[in-house]
Amino acid sequence: MHVLIINGSPRIKKFSNTDMILSKFTEGMCENGDTFEQYEISDKNSWDTIRKAYDENDNILIALPLYVECIPGLLMEFLETLSPKTGNAKMSFILQSGFAEGIQLRCGEAYLEKLAGYLGCEYGGTLVKGGNFEIRFLDSEKKNQATQPYAEMGREFSKNGNFNSEKCKAFTGPEVFPKPVRLLVGFFFKTAVKKGFMKDAESMGGTRPLDYKPYS
Repeated sequence: MHVLIINGSPRIKKFSNTDMILSKFTEGMCENGDTFEQYEISDKNSWDTIRKAYDENDNILIALPLYVECIPGLLMEFLETLSPKTGNAKMSFILQSGFAEGIQLRCGEAYLEKLAGYLGCEYGGTLVKGGNFEIRFLDSEKKNQATQPYAEMGREFSKNGNFNSEKCKAFTGPEVFPKPVRLLVGFFFKTAVKKGFMKDAESMGGTRPLDYKPYS
């Protein structure tokens, strides 16, 4: 199996959590001889090359970060330049985010399923996983630990050719945190995190409170 992989992160490779995830994912995927070619939409100079690869390949995997329930604008700009495929093309997705609960990514997942159809492709499923915000800030050992589970998902994708297995569905983790955890996280954000945001705002010259509503 040969896979065209498009990294839909607007960040350059050096700072892309998505790229670090793909590095581990493809490591697992290629253990049994599968191959891939990978491109980054962050390099706009390569868009013609990516479009050519898109036209020539029928097994396409797009990996992207989710930013507040919306796919990156740069990826959307690129997607709007593509023409729907004909034939038996398949499109799958890796959707990752800083939000840890699976429910936070379901809106994006639903859009991606429709996107595959818009582009004339069979939908190969979406591998959904949150809690990835800190990956690029970790040291090498911890970064490897954080991304290692994606190697197993690469093996699963190699075996099935999609993300529809129960293992892939379970990979998401908790759909919603238990109520005690949600209350604890909420308290943390209303105290320590809010205080940190206020300091950042003040350092940039902000004088209004964070909850200021000038148009209410």
